[in-house]
Amino acid sequence: MLLSAAGALSGSPGPAQSMGSEHGGSAVYAGGVSNAEDPPARVDDVHELALAMPHVKVVHGTADNPVYQVGGKSFVFFRNPRPDAVDPDTGERYPDVIVFWVESEADKQALVQDETTPFFTTAHFNGHPSVLVRAGRLGELTRTELAEVIQDAWLSRASPSRRTAWLRAQSKSTSV
Repeated sequence: MLLSAAGALSGSPGPAQSMGSEHGGSAVYAGGVSNAEDPPARVDDVHELALAMPHVKVVHGTADNPVYQVGGKSFVFFRNPRPDAVDPDTGERYPDVIVFWVESEADKQALVQDETTPFFTTAHFNGHPSVLVRAGRLGELTRTELAEVIQDAWLSRASPSRRTAWLRAQSKSTSV
């Protein structure tokens, strides 16, 4: 389920409609909605969905964390524990932060300011077109919502020709 940046329910648009201004309007993914047909998202889904996008290469970061790239540009990566993402009660670094690129600052703000989603950011990511989510909170999204986040991340980093080809293929598959 998608919500517009203003918070109004916008139905279930396709991936091209769920992107930022360049791709059809800002969107927020509403967390906490799940049913048997659309199960809660899991970490395994992140890997599966990212690898399902075309032209994806997986490289490994300094702690052997997977980094998913399209055309040499990261769009999803599993972050090492860092001092800017800590448990407010214990001060312990979060060991399970996943970074997703977004199209624009407006998309980022819409996601992190909506308290119904598990997305957040830190000062380290000020001015960076990405949002963070703890793996332990992925289940607050449905698998479909996670797929849209990953598709949007891929679209924000893919070359114009790859983006156009993928969007064209999606519109053909939904019109059949």
